Amino acid sequence: MRRSRRLRPPQISSWSRDHSVDTRSGRPPAAGDLLIASYNIHKAVGRDRRFDPERIVGVIEQIGADVIALQEADQRFGDKAGLLDLALLQRRTGLQPVPVQSPWQGHGWHGNVVLFRNGIVTASRQLVLPGVEPRGALIVDLTIGNTSIRIVAAHLGLLRRSRSRQVEVLINASKPTDGRPIFLMGDLNEWRLGKKSSLHGLAPKFGPLQAAIPSFPARFPLWALDRIVAYPADSIARVELHDTPLSRIASDHLPIKAVINLPGGARHAH
Repeated sequence: MRRSRRLRPPQISSWSRDHSVDTRSGRPPAAGDLLIASYNIHKAVGRDRRFDPERIVGVIEQIGADVIALQEADQRFGDKAGLLDLALLQRRTGLQPVPVQSPWQGHGWHGNVVLFRNGIVTASRQLVLPGVEPRGALIVDLTIGNTSIRIVAAHLGLLRRSRSRQVEVLINASKPTDGRPIFLMGDLNEWRLGKKSSLHGLAPKFGPLQAAIPSFPARFPLWALDRIVAYPADSIARVELHDTPLSRIASDHLPIKAVINLPGGARHAH
């Protein structure tokens, strides 16, 4: 999508020199760490306006995530058919989609897909988010190794007022009863911080949001529209931008990825 609002020059300059941010100062990844990621694939249409799903598969293969949330993975209208070759994706990456119940022919729910490897889906839930646009989210409980986590995958709306309402729904719906870590990730369509941000409602659960890595547009990222946040916040060791020649052409967004530490002994096997 195109954005007409300008990012303040100090924010642009500070992030253009670095494609990562540490959230736990000085602590290196541990043996049980996993890699999670979020990627808006823009319906597999690249910056060159070519529809090329295999390029998206290539980017996902490069990332090597254990869990990845995709946005815009289905057609928006009609039968909302899925746009990727999931069999090819699984052969090349080992990732499989979390099953969803839907009246459409898509891979996921309102374009949201959660892919995972080496884990067990113990529960999943589909949310319809409020707003003038059709938006949704997936809440997925995964057991990986000896640890259970909750993934909240979402694509928030273009209107600020809608995003604020959608955040309220996500907060109320994502609370686990067993204390497992929560990882909220997706295209949240908001780069602002503080009380003026539509994401301010996340603060009571996920803490004050820190500056994130710009991921849009892919050619020269200026806006931090894509995010990965966690509760507890120190569950994330590091957030990075996946910036390669292929990822810069395959979609209008760059993927973001995060190293997370799971004390139960789950392991990133790459």
